[in-house]
Amino acid sequence: MWWKRCKSYMMNTITRAEQSLGMSSVAIYEMVRRVLLQHYPSSSVLLDVGCGTGNLKPFVAKLCDRYIGIDAVQYPEFSKNTEFIRQNLDRPLIGLFDNFADVVISVETIEHLENPRAFYRELVRITKPGGYVIVTTPNQLSLLSKLTLLLKNQFNAFQEAPGLYPSHITALLEVDLRRIAREAGLSDIKIEYSDRGRIPFTNRNYPEFCKGNLFSDNLLCIGRKLR
Repeated sequence: MWWKRCKSYMMNTITRAEQSLGMSSVAIYEMVRRVLLQHYPSSSVLLDVGCGTGNLKPFVAKLCDRYIGIDAVQYPEFSKNTEFIRQNLDRPLIGLFDNFADVVISVETIEHLENPRAFYRELVRITKPGGYVIVTTPNQLSLLSKLTLLLKNQFNAFQEAPGLYPSHITALLEVDLRRIAREAGLSDIKIEYSDRGRIPFTNRNYPEFCKGNLFSDNLLCIGRKLR
């Protein structure tokens, strides 16, 4: 049957999470910290949804009173002294009340999930009025990604390769993130960039003065929940 063949190609949430190794680049964590300092430098409760090994925590620990990690997998590297909630992120976030956290952050997670709109709605639901939702994902409009699309007919971060497809399954453009965030009820939506990117078809990064959309491998969408 066709659906059995499709199922064999699709991985479940846990397997996709394990393939990611639960880690992102320092440039992404620094981008999150930079944006958080600009918009919400002191919070009571911060949720890290799709926390992986918990590598974001050192970058934001001084900006919140309580850090909670949420993921489908509890990696061995995740600190035993840190609050953790196990959740299948492709499903509603069971056990998390409405208006639960001041800041909800999801780093390099949405591209692993089947339904980005449902995921975003859940992030907004558990955010307090006046709080912020921050989501990062690969930048499909970088020079590297555009050239890969032109030459290979696929986005760079979604090629069939270890750590990419089928772990990365949902490619989103800036306009998609803005629309989804707005549909989920966020306001004051902004896009920021990691200002760190790989020079196409090399293992080298751009010089530090190369910043913005074309030269960033990752981007961030931040929005505020007004009510």
